Amino acid sequence: MTAPPSCVYVTHLVAPKYGSTEAECEDAVVVLPSRSHDYMLREPLTAGVCDGATESALAKDWARLLSRVAAQHAMERPDLLDGGTAFEEFASSAVSQWDPWLVRYTQSRIAEGRPLKWYEHTKLAEGAYATLLTVRVDPEHGPDTNAASDASEPAWRWRAAALGDSCLFHLRDDRLVKAFPVGAADEFGTVPDLFGSRNHDAALLACRTRFVEGRCRPGDRLLLMTDALAAWFLSAPDQDVAVSQLLEFSGPDDLSGFVDWLNGLRNSRQLRNDDVAVVRIDFEGR
Repeated sequence: MTAPPSCVYVTHLVAPKYGSTEAECEDAVVVLPSRSHDYMLREPLTAGVCDGATESALAKDWARLLSRVAAQHAMERPDLLDGGTAFEEFASSAVSQWDPWLVRYTQSRIAEGRPLKWYEHTKLAEGAYATLLTVRVDPEHGPDTNAASDASEPAWRWRAAALGDSCLFHLRDDRLVKAFPVGAADEFGTVPDLFGSRNHDAALLACRTRFVEGRCRPGDRLLLMTDALAAWFLSAPDQDVAVSQLLEFSGPDDLSGFVDWLNGLRNSRQLRNDDVAVVRIDFEGR
């Protein structure tokens, strides 16, 4: 029997903490291929989600570079998300791109008449830091290994790698079936593992990174979130309500409402005042 057509829809929203501007936001998301949120994707997709560590210099710039390199490498090398040598090669590539970027940044500061101060040089020597969540989704027609289903039902295989506490949530029937790499709100710490822009020990980075995979079928969703929103979601007293609130925001036109909703949660002290990034991947079939 021929498998019915299936596709995914992808959107993402990024919002700064209350009191900060969009340019100051230290969370970053890159999704490939880059398409509008209402485009039906039937090919592989990748996403890089990073949360820059505020205490490090140029954390937002490192988060943007790292998320881009992660999404690109995951698209080119699916085995990156199996760990091992492929992940180490990606880690080395990401770190190798930081110094050339920093040279261009330093030159632009000079051209603008704002050369780096001595204390900025000191801070930059320590490197920039960010958490990393990388995800790849591939179409795969066949039986869903997570539940009994007709062999003709379309399935999508997803693989993920996480260093730190940016999280992936797999929903089925809008109920949580998998949380990665953090499974409960009390597991969030104050010092997550971080990917450093000057960490040339690729083997150590690979060792500290966690890997997982799963399968989605039509109707499933993946939600990728940085830590503040992920902690809110896992601590919600009624997760059904939390899911319904999250699903109200389905495209870039919803950003203003998304920010208002976040600020409401912050005002009621349900959400820590931090930058927020979320990627939503909806699996459809007919």
